Amino acid sequence: MSQKPLLQVKGLCVEFSTRRGNVQVLNHLDLHLDPGEALGIVGESGCGKSMTALSIMQLIPVPPGNISAGQILLNDTDLLQLSEKHMQDIRGNDISMIFQEPMTSLNPVFTVGTQVSENIRRHQSATRAQAREKTIQILEAVGIPVPELRIHQYPHELSGGMRQRVMIAMALCCQPQVLIADEPTTALDVTIQAQIFDLLRQIQTEMGTAVILITHDMSVIAEFADRVVVMYAGSKVEEGMVRDIIDTPRHPYTRGLISCVPFLKKDPGTEREELNEIPGVVPDMSQLGVGCSFAPRCNYVMEKCYLEKPPEVRLGDNHHAHCWYVEEAK
Repeated sequence: MSQKPLLQVKGLCVEFSTRRGNVQVLNHLDLHLDPGEALGIVGESGCGKSMTALSIMQLIPVPPGNISAGQILLNDTDLLQLSEKHMQDIRGNDISMIFQEPMTSLNPVFTVGTQVSENIRRHQSATRAQAREKTIQILEAVGIPVPELRIHQYPHELSGGMRQRVMIAMALCCQPQVLIADEPTTALDVTIQAQIFDLLRQIQTEMGTAVILITHDMSVIAEFADRVVVMYAGSKVEEGMVRDIIDTPRHPYTRGLISCVPFLKKDPGTEREELNEIPGVVPDMSQLGVGCSFAPRCNYVMEKCYLEKPPEVRLGDNHHAHCWYVEEAK
């Protein structure tokens, strides 16, 4: 018998008011996260990945933003029905988030120790001494050397990799059920990126934390995630187990994302394959047509793609895509 999802997003719609009227940035999004699972959400900039994370955390600015429809269920509790005070109890305790750029997320006028221990005292009613001790323990756990000295330093005194580790420590100090990592290595060099992802894998394994990893990089998804949701223009276009998506992508957009990743050819001694690209850009969300939003960039486009929303095509127990081309090819 399959386990019950820890987190469920059902029919989520988010819109923003602009000078041109209301613009829908998430369009009836459905996804779920199982206990202890690593779920990847992948797509180009502007496809709605970060907006999904901010919606789950209830951090969308209102106004101009508004969640106009849907449910976000954590252990069957609809977060959209909770007061802001109740959400403050959940943020950082049950659900935590690692943001893209730690220098804009950490407060420059408070020490590292103060910022981590504040979260512990807020959610666990710990004394100052208890919070300090746990802060040192969590900083050591995320690989920060000499944590008893680092707690007295300010963010600008740390390297980019160390600042990101502090952000991870802040997110984990209360042992959340769900950890959302939004492009957690964007500003870091390749060596530090690998260290951060190794740390996230270790956390998932040892603490049993379910992780949502948001990225534009399909190679990161292939290495880290168990299951992947591919998003385009505010909608989900394909979902499945990572191995199924990488080996047999069915949506043309997913194929395009995978073809952009440089792989060595199988034959030894040959040159690298030429990098491909997806023509065009992500559409203006205020000018989406009635059909498939990917149609103007698709190599397999048909007339009906411009006229009707594509159906959900089931390709297996855990694999489905929203595409007229896949339906025709069945």
